[in-house]
Amino acid sequence: MTAVIAVDLGATSGRVILGYVDGKGLRLEHVARFPNIPVATADGLHWNTLELFSSVQKGLAAATTIEPEAISVGVDSWGVDYGLLRGGRLLGIPYHYRDDRTIRAVNRVHAKVTEEALYRRNGIQNLPINTIFQLQADADHGWLELADSFLMTPDLFNYWLSGSQVGERTIASTTGLLDPFRGEWDFPLIKSMGFSERLFPELVPVGTALGPVLPTPGSKYGPVVTTIGSHDTASAVVAIPSTSDDFVYISCGTWALVGVETRSPIVTPAGQIAGFTNEGGVDVRNRFQHNMVGLWLLSESLRKWKAEGSSAELSELLGAASGIPGRVGVFDVRDPRFLAPGDMPSRIADWCEEHGEPVPRTAAEFVRSIIESLAAAFAVVSREAAELSGVTCTAIHIVGGGSQNKLLCQRTADLSGLPVIAGPVEATAIGNILIQARAHGVVSGTLEGLRSIVSAAVRPGMYRPVRAAVR
Repeated sequence: MTAVIAVDLGATSGRVILGYVDGKGLRLEHVARFPNIPVATADGLHWNTLELFSSVQKGLAAATTIEPEAISVGVDSWGVDYGLLRGGRLLGIPYHYRDDRTIRAVNRVHAKVTEEALYRRNGIQNLPINTIFQLQADADHGWLELADSFLMTPDLFNYWLSGSQVGERTIASTTGLLDPFRGEWDFPLIKSMGFSERLFPELVPVGTALGPVLPTPGSKYGPVVTTIGSHDTASAVVAIPSTSDDFVYISCGTWALVGVETRSPIVTPAGQIAGFTNEGGVDVRNRFQHNMVGLWLLSESLRKWKAEGSSAELSELLGAASGIPGRVGVFDVRDPRFLAPGDMPSRIADWCEEHGEPVPRTAAEFVRSIIESLAAAFAVVSREAAELSGVTCTAIHIVGGGSQNKLLCQRTADLSGLPVIAGPVEATAIGNILIQARAHGVVSGTLEGLRSIVSAAVRPGMYRPVRAAVR
């Protein structure tokens, strides 16, 4: 089997994974896992980008030691964030999307183009974290005048690995500055924002070989850096174990991306009102999806409880939560108050009290409330995705970390009335690996052909609707 290397960078951790592929199957070998912890400074919240890249380098060194004949490496990451460069040098530490610097920038952008007009141009869900608002914040501080280019996070890592400064289309689609129909930068929109065209790199398609990994002192790598679905959700959707297209997908990790795959963007007033976005997929597919907070609600709550001295683990709390009888408070996970770091349990309690919902008291009750609220939102948005797109959906596929949460999967099935197919957990890495393998001729075929490899290689969990909501 041919070996390739997936670098999968998530909002809380990163992984380096060896993938072995042939025409009949695939196998994964985890090589390295490392934390991705943001750093708060006097000027805001930043990604610890250099530490993250150092961890990637160490992971690649380990992977090529295990498998010296690995032919390729592909990098995926979360969306919207980027680094500013001048003369190929990084200008400052990239900001984290949860930094509050975009609050005023949103109004500045909409003073130039209304929210409705902007959606007609980019088809992107209006979120303050979007790159267009971040770039406006940079412009307001004069930083764009210093830069001659910018690279999205996976493009930045590809540049540092290979020396090639280009942009990949699926990650570019998260900026709000891409024409969703042409898959190219919308330079008239960029000009109306006051941004210089010189900042925007050449866009290349999925499967482009950028060149071999540059050697570092004391090491020599051999793999070719290859663009994949650089936005992690784009790669994750490749690994949906289905040979048909009649499904809703939920890529569930820190964020939950709920949507359907379409052949072209759906840019309608109804889609905008419902909060749907259009982002680029592999093989020129469109991901019509709603981006919402996901397992972040649980991780932030656990962080708060541990800071208060609790030793309870999530598995223990989920067990207790599943046995809670009767009604629990269900809150709107899409409320903006749940986006920022902080005391999540207090915010949930406040929301429930304000809206006449039962207020959780114990940690187990909070966990059950979070699960019920996420499942309720998944059910609603799944129906909206199908109705707004015209896609007939007979099942919901949950991939990523959320596919391991049995209570969440079962309640999503119960509330949606559709079977939930859970897994693979490593969907993003699998999609990343299969795209590399196809780019280098190890496998061939369509997106559906890649998914058939996944279907043969993994055994997903199945959850059928059992009971309705406990209200």
